[in-house]
Amino acid sequence: MSFQSVWAQALLAPAHPTPTDLVTHNGSDPTRRLGVYRNNVVVSLVDALASTFPVTQQLLGEDFFRAMAQVFVRQQPPRSPVLVRYGEQLPAFIAHFAPAASVPYVGDVARLEWLRLQALHAADAVPLAKDAISHCMADPEALARTRWQLAPSLHLFSSPFAAVSLWAAHQEGSGLALESVGVEQAESAWIFRSDLDVMVLQTASGAHALAQALHAGAPLGDAVAQAQGQYDDLDVSHAMAQLLRHGLVVGLALAAIE
Repeated sequence: MSFQSVWAQALLAPAHPTPTDLVTHNGSDPTRRLGVYRNNVVVSLVDALASTFPVTQQLLGEDFFRAMAQVFVRQQPPRSPVLVRYGEQLPAFIAHFAPAASVPYVGDVARLEWLRLQALHAADAVPLAKDAISHCMADPEALARTRWQLAPSLHLFSSPFAAVSLWAAHQEGSGLALESVGVEQAESAWIFRSDLDVMVLQTASGAHALAQALHAGAPLGDAVAQAQGQYDDLDVSHAMAQLLRHGLVVGLALAAIE
């Protein structure tokens, strides 16, 4: 095993012995110096997670979150030096973390926060021009056969819990009281970047299913049929208008007739 591997293991595992070839320039105790580095590394990674998952931390409480995050850090250290990419596995970790079993919705709130970060750093894309949309709308038969390319920043979120409302209740100026949220209510949302802001737009189940089908490459007509077959709350015109109004359609292509 390389020195770097031994050093990395020693940094994240307090019970791991101090590497035998670790020395200090001033002759001080290597084990004590390593302890300082261990603490700094873990604290830095926990701080990075707290920055990415602020609402999750508020729901769990800072002390609980930081103790849980230390366990996560030691089990799943970062694979990239870019800390903004660290934490993708935390929502699933929370969902299976036994001490958090009494708050099963928190893992989904964490997943929403992670998707917000992905939307923020997604590639840019130019929304479809209005004249291209108008031309397509003029031919309903062709419109049904179009495949809609959605913006790279658009992420589709759904939860069996009121994760969207729980997150929103922690946003300044939301006007939503946390105690008014019915936790057991399933919710969906479109998460996307608008200019430099990340939007979390709560959607009906039907609109969410329509966007899912479009994102999977289904022609509009098929996507509508799939969504309507699953949910009876689909307002096709409203869902399409929302996608277009927020600049989430970046391309159209006519599907071949089979």
